[in-house]
Amino acid sequence: MHSARVALTKAQRIVIKVGSRSLAGDGDLVAGIARQIAALTSERRAFVVVTSGAIALGVSRLGYRKRPKEMPRLQAAAAAGQGVLMQRYSVAFGAEGLVAAQVLLTHADLADRERVNNARQALAALIDAGAVPVINENDTVSTEEIRFGDNDQLASMVAPLVSADLLMLLTDVEGVLDDAGQRIAVMSEGAKIGTVTSASGPGTGGMTSKLDAATKASRAGASVVIAPAMRENVITDVVMGKDVGTLILPHPSTLRARQHWIMYTLRPRGDVLLDEGAARALAVGKSSLLPIGVLGVRGDFHAGDAVRLVTPAGAEVGRGLARMSSIDVARAARKKGDELDAVLGREGRDQVVVHKDDLVVIS
Repeated sequence: MHSARVALTKAQRIVIKVGSRSLAGDGDLVAGIARQIAALTSERRAFVVVTSGAIALGVSRLGYRKRPKEMPRLQAAAAAGQGVLMQRYSVAFGAEGLVAAQVLLTHADLADRERVNNARQALAALIDAGAVPVINENDTVSTEEIRFGDNDQLASMVAPLVSADLLMLLTDVEGVLDDAGQRIAVMSEGAKIGTVTSASGPGTGGMTSKLDAATKASRAGASVVIAPAMRENVITDVVMGKDVGTLILPHPSTLRARQHWIMYTLRPRGDVLLDEGAARALAVGKSSLLPIGVLGVRGDFHAGDAVRLVTPAGAEVGRGLARMSSIDVARAARKKGDELDAVLGREGRDQVVVHKDDLVVIS
């Protein structure tokens, strides 16, 4: 067993993401997932499933000839297919003596701090009760503004929500391939990745999305394995440490849950442009961003919104929660002392653009 795979055998909280293509290609896949999870759950492991497939199932139920592009028809397909999808999971897990519990989320649920805490507590209660949460995006009410993009991204946000130490992204290829078309067993810094294509069909995620999701989950301290869904006993093999798929190791610099939320869940509403001195100071990770270090802003944001912190050359230094609106940041830029008081009032010199407690520096 490869030394990097040993940690997988000790994983206790495991998130498994299953894509639409995999579900469409194997009618027995859900039953196989339930069987493997039931066997591994008896070893005191807890599982969460992130599933796609509602729209694909709904398309056929509503008689559409192909997946629609219009949002209302996509929402209709999701409404028609979600019940069928969940029934498959309920029957499969029920046959193994487990309860599959439906959880539907939108990006807005996880972007709001109170709602994300409620979701965390609900998932913890389900896991404590021995149920298997089966999570999908709430496509029936999701619009472009509140969509995750695809369920790879949703899975990467669920991982820190349940304190997962392993995220498994099941797909229709063997793993990540190098330029020679060979599977990369363990991803390392600077690995040269080839062009990976998946078969056409239902679904929205590709390998680029999976690698992005893997990066996000690894920053939460989780190991990530991109593995072939069609391989028999793939879940068991990964958890047993076998050389399956591509393993992405946890990032050496793990983010706390709130930092991860700021960096990867919230969508930036604008940019704050920094001078070189401010960029260097923030890179150390112990300073707040003051108006004197700001050159200007892009976009329209309010106090409390997430913003990107960028250099004049466009390099992103980090992300954080703005303590001022874009208008006030623009007015206060390059000012300090009496000048700052003049534009922001008597309390101006106490103002920060982004407080260090609300700041995540890109490593």
